[in-house]
Amino acid sequence: MLLQPSRTKFRKIRKGRLKRLNFKSNTLKFGTVGLKSMESGFISGKQLEAARQAISRRISRNGKLWLRVQPTLSITSKPLEVRMGKGKGNVDYWATRVKGGTVLFELCGIKLDVASQAFKTGAAKLSVKTKVFI
Repeated sequence: MLLQPSRTKFRKIRKGRLKRLNFKSNTLKFGTVGLKSMESGFISGKQLEAARQAISRRISRNGKLWLRVQPTLSITSKPLEVRMGKGKGNVDYWATRVKGGTVLFELCGIKLDVASQAFKTGAAKLSVKTKVFI
């Protein structure tokens, strides 16, 4: 399962700048234990899917797992050995902007120690520093 939006208005968009911290989506809404990013950055759809699979395998598919971020940012790249210019490259992969403090995953119905172990396994697949919180 590849994480990407079903449809977008524009294929190629500008990446922009990331703010340092996030104060809107920094609390739990669905689960009892969460995985929060501690720094800003881009997380690709492949990284999110790998983390989701690692977490769900670690909890033996018990409980309920929520993915709170979706990759909606298209990252483009030009092919190797192509000269400068001639427009923007093709869409290479999909990513999401993550600010520091954003909740990435939530879990419920699992013991706290099992959930923290699962989140540590999933956090190893991500490109930003994370923290398990209750």
